Amino acid sequence: MKCAVLFSGGKDSAYATYLTKKNGHDISCLIAIISKNPESFMFHTPSISKVEKQAETMGVPIIIQKTKGVKEEELKDLECAIKKSKDEFGIEAVVTGAVESAYQASRVQKICDNLNLDCFNPLWQKNQFELLKDIINNKFEVVITGVFAYPLDESWLGRIIDEEFLKDIKELHKMYKINPAGEGGEFETYVLSCPLFSKKLRIKKKIVSGKIHSWAMEIDVV
Repeated sequence: MKCAVLFSGGKDSAYATYLTKKNGHDISCLIAIISKNPESFMFHTPSISKVEKQAETMGVPIIIQKTKGVKEEELKDLECAIKKSKDEFGIEAVVTGAVESAYQASRVQKICDNLNLDCFNPLWQKNQFELLKDIINNKFEVVITGVFAYPLDESWLGRIIDEEFLKDIKELHKMYKINPAGEGGEFETYVLSCPLFSKKLRIKKKIVSGKIHSWAMEIDVV
């Protein structure tokens, strides 16, 4: 089946892409929504502009759609991008990296219904510790680009999701109920390397901003 992936550059959308391809489907294109609103209910923002580098190393076309990020209105921009992917690439299904967010999953499903497309959520309701373990075991190199919850702070920016990260996040989950996969918006990620990439991406520049327990790291990659 010809699929378009809603792609943020983070671990979940990249891993959903990996599973979709592994299951024999064709990744016809990626769709990235660049929101001007850092508090968007639907779309990730830290380093979202660097998804084109990921698409390039995957050898997959990407559709970039900008949005003001106004709640609900941003869905019109998403539908526009999905329709464009259907018209240009003949997609039959849309893939998301949704794990727990019923808000996101239900709205993408409604758009797909309107456009007569299937909607796949390969990570839906997956145990989040198992998800992190699978990402590590499948050789994904994932860097933390944003943290937005107590007790996470600037020191977490740039960390790689590995066994040490998994151990630390388990402790924070026990003590503070931090969502282990960041599904509550606690942290954001960017994939530097995975089996889909023809080469590993390298951070050549980073700009850090924030305060207290809300920090973001904008990166430039080569």
